[in-house]
Amino acid sequence: MKFAYKFSNLLGAVYRHGNLSFSKDGNSVISPVGNRISIFDLKNNKSETLPVSTNKNIACVGLSPDGNLAILVDEDGAAVLVSLITRAVLYHHHFHKPVGSIRFSPDGRKFVVTKENVALMYHAPGKIREFNTFALDKSYFGPYDETTCIDWTDDSKCFAVGSKDMTTWVFGAERWANLLYYSLGGHKDIIVGCFFEKDSLNLYTVSRDGTLCVWESDTELDGLRKGPKYSERKKMAEERKRRAEEEVVRGSADTPKEVEGIRNVRYKQKSKHFFNKEGDFNNLTAVAFHKRTHILVTGFASGAFYLHELPEFDLVHSLSISDQRISTIALNPTGDWIGFGCSGLGQLLVWEWQSESYVFKQQGHFNNMASLAYSPDGQYLATGGDDGKVKVWNCSSGLCFVTFKEHTSSITGVAFTSSGLVVLSASLDGTVRAFDLHRYRNFRTMTSPQPTQFSSLAVDLSGDLVCAGAQDSFEIFLWSMQTGRLLEVLSGHEGPVSCLCFSPVQSVLVSVSWDKTVRLWDMLDSWQTKEVLRLNSDGLAVAYRPDGQELAVATLDGEITFWSPQAATQTGSIVGRHDLQIGRKETEKITAKQSAKGKAFTCLCYSADGESMLAGGHSKFVCIYNIKEQILMKKFEISCNMSLDAMEEFLDRRKMTEFGSLALVDEGAGDGDGVELRLPGVRRGDMSSRHFKPEIRVTSLHFSPTGRSWAAASTEGLLVYSLDTSLVFDPYDLDMDVTPVSVRHQLKKKEWTSAIVLAFRLNETSLIREVLESVPYNQTELVSSSLPDVYVEKLLDFVASSLEKSRHLQFYLTWAQNLLTLHGQKLKSRSDETRVYISPNLFSLPLASCDWNIYTIRYTAALAKQRGMKRTATDCLVDEEVDEAEVMDSEDEEEDMSDPVIVES
Repeated sequence: MKFAYKFSNLLGAVYRHGNLSFSKDGNSVISPVGNRISIFDLKNNKSETLPVSTNKNIACVGLSPDGNLAILVDEDGAAVLVSLITRAVLYHHHFHKPVGSIRFSPDGRKFVVTKENVALMYHAPGKIREFNTFALDKSYFGPYDETTCIDWTDDSKCFAVGSKDMTTWVFGAERWANLLYYSLGGHKDIIVGCFFEKDSLNLYTVSRDGTLCVWESDTELDGLRKGPKYSERKKMAEERKRRAEEEVVRGSADTPKEVEGIRNVRYKQKSKHFFNKEGDFNNLTAVAFHKRTHILVTGFASGAFYLHELPEFDLVHSLSISDQRISTIALNPTGDWIGFGCSGLGQLLVWEWQSESYVFKQQGHFNNMASLAYSPDGQYLATGGDDGKVKVWNCSSGLCFVTFKEHTSSITGVAFTSSGLVVLSASLDGTVRAFDLHRYRNFRTMTSPQPTQFSSLAVDLSGDLVCAGAQDSFEIFLWSMQTGRLLEVLSGHEGPVSCLCFSPVQSVLVSVSWDKTVRLWDMLDSWQTKEVLRLNSDGLAVAYRPDGQELAVATLDGEITFWSPQAATQTGSIVGRHDLQIGRKETEKITAKQSAKGKAFTCLCYSADGESMLAGGHSKFVCIYNIKEQILMKKFEISCNMSLDAMEEFLDRRKMTEFGSLALVDEGAGDGDGVELRLPGVRRGDMSSRHFKPEIRVTSLHFSPTGRSWAAASTEGLLVYSLDTSLVFDPYDLDMDVTPVSVRHQLKKKEWTSAIVLAFRLNETSLIREVLESVPYNQTELVSSSLPDVYVEKLLDFVASSLEKSRHLQFYLTWAQNLLTLHGQKLKSRSDETRVYISPNLFSLPLASCDWNIYTIRYTAALAKQRGMKRTATDCLVDEEVDEAEVMDSEDEEEDMSDPVIVES
């Protein structure tokens, strides 16, 4: 079993908080999701989450003009410089204060960061290697309150900064003689956005109360010129004034004229417009401006957005996309697509305003994700959340393609049928629903005679029997999928049924309950109890091994016990309480070591080969155990986001006072977002307007049927870990001399992978065959796994063509087997682009040859055995005559087969 699983993608969440950004070509949108960023390819309809993360939730993202670099800044001001080409972290920096916004200059040489009431301008990281990547250039002071937004002029000479003190400040990026700084007022609320016109110093400012001010400058961008510094200009003015006074005292008539000074840039308010003049609007929350088309997009707390053409302020378009506030707005470089992010719903929309249609529309579970299930072919993932929605995700694209909203309460379990065409879900609203993935509709609704809350769900291998466990009546309900009728109510448990599972090879249902028992129900014998297994503690989860020969049960005391379902005996156990490493919540008054005594694994899952087991619970770790050795093999840390609760074992001593933790102090309720303390006893989410730090936990685990990946439903979303996470990037596309000599040199060094890649770059068939046949037989699997993805299809094509010509049949079949085993899932996901490499007619020749060889070997073995026995002379003579007859018959047959048949007409 391999444990080299790496983070592959984040599903179930598309936007959390922060600003959206479009790529340089405008075909992709970059969205911050918690402490990670996801890139959504709008043209190819795919998503990718970068394998980089910050310490806390991302507050703002700055994208370089060439689209190669991104600066991610979290809530505390810790910044990470990321390369969007290699998906690697290049530099870490800490601004030591929360950052309001970050923006690169259009020429890419500098970027401005606003924190508190200061604007800091840094030299942008370039192509040359620097000891300090973020080199501070200038600090700009002026606003009296926190800064909110930034905008640059097109030539990168000036930038504007909006502030919460209702003013906008214009600063010069260089030391201009006629523009050091300029302050603009005219608003009565916080500045939400400020924008320069194209190739101009004219400015638009928008405030939260829905006021737009148009400012006109008396100087063009070409009018900015360098001159003496402000201190030197002040000395020159004082000198001119002193000389003028002396001339007046003397009474001289021929006083020389003053040298004309440099005229400062001045602004005047050209016009003022109001969005809420009819009183229909509320607070303006987000704004964006496209300079080329002069389109201003504004979003409001009611979920409505408006398009106006400036400077005339003509209304172009208006629409309401949600009932939640719009958190951020972004425009692509052409101005055709508008991106919206709603943090309340976790919603990401891309709207084409000219055709009035959606380009992209995705929404994650805005509450906790409770359960997940893989489809039988591993292509789809179904998730259920506390928001009552069932979503089905495409694993290759990472996008949700259907959402079912029929449930009215939290989802507790989801499952696929064996055909993969039906998704089942159980909910606390007392219903089990079946959804058709062809017509995307709810075609079955199964209920109980008395209203009850279902806490678990299972479906048998045939897809005909559906059962759900109740958490209040302690019963198990059994329905028929075809008719939807209730077949039986299974009674026997004395506590809530926590988990159900069908045997993969028999018609046996296993259930685990809080009454410390595991019951096996025979579905063929009147649904009677087959066996009762006694546990030492409350049962929380149960799972069957894929071959049906073993059961795994997780209990409240932190143990995982293994049972033989045939013998009803325990075969082993794993004590995993200490492997969970429970963290301490900020509001808890006991240590993590004490609270860990009441924590255990809540979800289990066998690997595809049945040799290992995944286990997760109220922790940030997912553990993989070797079942045979009963030891911990590896721990996966699903999140390092410190914005979540219970992430650390010990509390921060800087937040501790003599009266307790500062986290117990209620500081909210002043900004309209509610208070920060959760209600007592709340575990899954607070339905009121309160907000608090969500607790990290893993609610469900599932291995892919292919064994190449596994998924975990957690507080962060749906995390997918895969063996196929390598980028489609050719590391050999560098400045290297690719010659046959260098290829053979790599062969001498036994660098098989590099030799194959270099041979394919030369594209000489004879050289490729020489390299491939030089690889040792026992190294083919290792070389196949380390081969870059761009060369997998080339090598598979070459192997397929060689199978028809080469005499090394087994050697090339081994290559084909290893390539298809290791890369088959990726090739299947790209089935539209991948052609069939191996001809079906190819298998007829090896099969015929194998059959002929088998018969020949049997005949030779029988003949040798017969001749080795002691025989009489008569027997030998008879055998010789028989052999001569057989030889003559075979020669006659060969002559008949060799002589051509001529048919005369």
